[in-house]
Amino acid sequence: MPAQKLFGIVKNVSSILGQLEQAGMRVEIGIDFCQYRTLRSAQADRSAPYPMFDVTSSYIDESNGFWVCGFNQEDELIHTQAVRLLDLTGRTLEQHLNTHRHKYITPGTTPDPDLTFYSGPESIKTISGRVCYQGDFWLPSLGLGGPRSQGATMLLSRLLFEMMHLNWEPDYVFALVPKQLAAKGAHLRYGYNHCEPGTWIGPDEQITEEDYLIWMSGKEVSSALSREPASIKRGAQISAVQSSMASIDTKG
Repeated sequence: MPAQKLFGIVKNVSSILGQLEQAGMRVEIGIDFCQYRTLRSAQADRSAPYPMFDVTSSYIDESNGFWVCGFNQEDELIHTQAVRLLDLTGRTLEQHLNTHRHKYITPGTTPDPDLTFYSGPESIKTISGRVCYQGDFWLPSLGLGGPRSQGATMLLSRLLFEMMHLNWEPDYVFALVPKQLAAKGAHLRYGYNHCEPGTWIGPDEQITEEDYLIWMSGKEVSSALSREPASIKRGAQISAVQSSMASIDTKG
């Protein structure tokens, strides 16, 4: 990687970490998904990690994934997200989601996961190659004074994009978000260019869940990272967020 490009990444990451630290959030980036499972399993108010990021269900280590966690000044976990690199060489995201649907379907949403499939977005027919999946994004909300309204969501997602691009330079990156969050512009908060409606269709052709696909091409990621990170808004400090508050943004 050219020195100038590497310097830009270091500068951006330093800026993001500095802003989050000033707002009261200490960030850790890790590759040990056994440790990540321990951190997530300790959250009694959240469901278990999705199989994509659970070492008991999937093979994931430093070669194909990393996680980002945020802690407040009391060392309470107040943020999670993770990314996984998928090798979709010679096949499409549509084929991947159909083959590995059990790792993406929300438990309890369909009477038969074996007969439930994802459909809708046209892009799943063309997304292929080295593809990154961003998921398990969670950040509590405190209304107008909370970290979301300060712009922490975009900064945290940008941090993952910076590290993801540095590690793998993928052809595409995507995430799945519930319909109600997509309607509020979730793709913009996470820094994505595209948002397409999608549904999980059950065994009787019923809609079992509505998950929108948000995605970007590798070129769009590079273009987004060429711009300086947004500045966090000053307001209530992120350190005021308590673990009793829960709100999940994206699927695992």
